[in-house]
This record gives sequence, C-alpha cells and structure tokens, in this order.
Amino acid sequence: MRNMMEIFKKPNYSLLFWSSFTSTMGSIVGIAALMLYLLDRYTDQPFYAALTELMYSLPTLAVFFLVGVLADRMDRQKIAVYSDVICAVLSLALMGAIYIDWMPLVFALLFLRSAVSKFFHPAQAAIIQGILTKDEYTVAAGLNQMTSSLFMLFGNALGIFIYWTVGLQGAIFVCFVTYMVSAILIHACKLEENVVLPNGRHKLNQLNVRFVANDFKDGMLYILKNPLLVYLIIGFFVFGIVNGGLSVMPAYILKYKLAPTDYEQLMMVMGVVFGISVMVGSIVASMLAKKLKLYQMVIIGLSISGAFVVASGYSPDMYYYLAFTALIGLGLPFVNIGIGGWLPRIVDPKMMGRVQGWITPLMMLSQSVTLGVIALTFQKILTVEGLHLLVGGCLMFVGLFYMFTLPKLATEEEETTDGLENSASV
Repeated sequence: MRNMMEIFKKPNYSLLFWSSFTSTMGSIVGIAALMLYLLDRYTDQPFYAALTELMYSLPTLAVFFLVGVLADRMDRQKIAVYSDVICAVLSLALMGAIYIDWMPLVFALLFLRSAVSKFFHPAQAAIIQGILTKDEYTVAAGLNQMTSSLFMLFGNALGIFIYWTVGLQGAIFVCFVTYMVSAILIHACKLEENVVLPNGRHKLNQLNVRFVANDFKDGMLYILKNPLLVYLIIGFFVFGIVNGGLSVMPAYILKYKLAPTDYEQLMMVMGVVFGISVMVGSIVASMLAKKLKLYQMVIIGLSISGAFVVASGYSPDMYYYLAFTALIGLGLPFVNIGIGGWLPRIVDPKMMGRVQGWITPLMMLSQSVTLGVIALTFQKILTVEGLHLLVGGCLMFVGLFYMFTLPKLATEEEETTDGLENSASV
C-alpha cells in the first residue's frame, strides 16, 4: 500500500490514473445500461445484449492499423484528449438516436464511439511508461487493473443503478460527463516532449498508407523477434475469448437460470461482491509480487480464475454463484498485475504504441468472434453451463501453456535485461 501511495505523489501519474478511471467508466456505464434496456425490451431476443457488447469490441478491427502508429508518431497527450472529447460528442448524438428510437443509428453510433475510444488507451499506456521507472511498473499495473478488471463487472452494477435512477438517457449523459472530465484531467498533465513524442514530430500528411503500413510491419517484426512477447500475445488472444464471455455471462446466468424475475437487482449485488474481491485480490497480489516471479503470478491467477469460472456455471443457487464470483475476483488481479508489470519492461518505449496496436486488435478479434458465436448459438446450441465451461477452460488452458513456456523465457530475459532480476518487487 505504501508503494501505491508513493506513486500517486507524481502529479502526472495521478492525473493519468483518474483520467483512465473516468474514461473507462464512461465506456462501461453506457454499455451496461443499454444492455439492460435491450434485455428488458427484447426479452425473447438475448442476441441484442451480445450485439451491444459486439459494438464495443468489433470497431478495433476497423482502426487497429492506425492506433499504434499514431500513438508512436503523433502527440500522445493530444490523441488521448481528442479521443475523449469526440467520444463525449458522440454520446450526445447517441442520446438523440435513443430518443427517436432508431436502433440501426444507435448501434452505428456505438460502433463509431467505440472506434474513437480505442485510440485512448495505447496513447495513455505509452505515456505512463515514459513517466515511471521500471520498479514502478508493477505498482502501476496493480492500480491500472483496478480500473479495468474492477469496472468489468462492478461497472455493470453502477450502470444498473444509474439506469434505474435516471433512465437510459441519463446513463448516456453520465458517459458524456465522464469523457469530458477525463479529457480535462489528461490535458492538465505537464509532460516532457520525449514522453509524448518519443520518435520526434510528425505531421498527419506524412502518415500516408505506405508509412503506416511500414510502421505496422515494424511492430509485427519487433514482436516476432521476442519469443517472450510472442507467447504473451498468444495469451492476450485467448483473453479476448474470455472477455467476450465474461461480458455477458453474469446477465445470462442470472436471467435464464438463477434469478429470472429479479436478475437486475442481483447483478448489482454480484457487481459489488466482484468489485470488493478484486480490490482485495489487488492488494494481496501486490504484496505477493515481492516474493513471486511475475510469470508465477500469471499462472496462479489463470488457474484459480479458470477453475472457479467453470464451477460458477454449475451453481445450484445464487449463494454459490456469489461465492465463486468472489473467488474469481481474487484470482484475476494476479494475471493483470503480472502481465501489466511485465510488458513495459520488455518493450522499447519507442515501440510501445505499435506493440499495443497489435495486442488490442488480436484481443478484440477473438472477443468479437466469441460474442458473435454467443449471439448466434446461445439457447440454441450453447447453454449457460457450456458458456462458463468455454471461458474457464480457456483460462486454464493458457495457464497450463504458460506453465511450460514462460519460466525458461523469463530466465533468458533476466539474463539480458538490466534490472529484470528484481521484476517481482514493488
């Protein structure tokens, strides 16, 4: 905890952290509220809920070749600010589309807003890498995962509460406010030029098709030359499948198995339980990071989370499901802190944007395919139990894969990277 407090004494990091926090909130609250609205309105058509999540992940495939290149070649701070501001404006447009009740326009605006938001996190992550020391990466990863893993399900509870309190339009307006707050916070950062422009200044007219293609190819070659990075990215691809399942599993198991009549209230309870367990897991993982290798944390987290995801699908009642949800929440921070603290150590700051430009689309590709399969097969071929078995099985498979591959590669990396011998300390 002391290390976490120390890192917040850096004004730029504090502003970036809260900027990411509010930007993530803006994305998830609106999606959660809209998913509930569609489940209420189209009870017999659950594919609408999966389609909503698909509009959040699929746009990555439309902009993936630009995201990393822009984060490495243009002003990272401006990219993050403009991304938030444009998302705020699109949120207002989304309110209008919902008011006139034209669903094709609603989904089109969701797609566009999500596409714009994909430029934020690679730029923000690259900035954080530039303002922290190697010893602070793991601490930052622990804090950062509180804004991602925590909001993964805890954001659903917040979205439900706002949806109940002020309706769908009010929830979308909250998105507008959070995006604007995020933009203001990141604009207030005082950053050195070598942090926001590590590869020098470039103009948009310089970024022609050939330039972008060459940069994108350079990112791929950089990854392929680093076996450790390759294996981590294979894991990210499978994590996309997991994220796709986790985004709809709670709503599906509650509505169609455990609590058909009051699933909304119980989703809030589940969100609180998950949120608390993630916070506890984050603290425990940060403390154990002093004693464990980062790859050991990743393997432990994957194994624990995967086993309990499978078990939760066979829960006979709500109490068992809440207990399994808490155990999943305790395990996930080990994965997020382990990988989140590892990547900045092995990636050149000048290449971070392009590496992120490969990781995110690979994750979103698998997530989009998963959501598409769920939308087409749920209640026809795929059962609630089968969905949990798929997601939990993927987690355990990656854990087993990493058990046989990461220890050797991590040892080789320790021998060639300065300071990596202390990579498990915070």
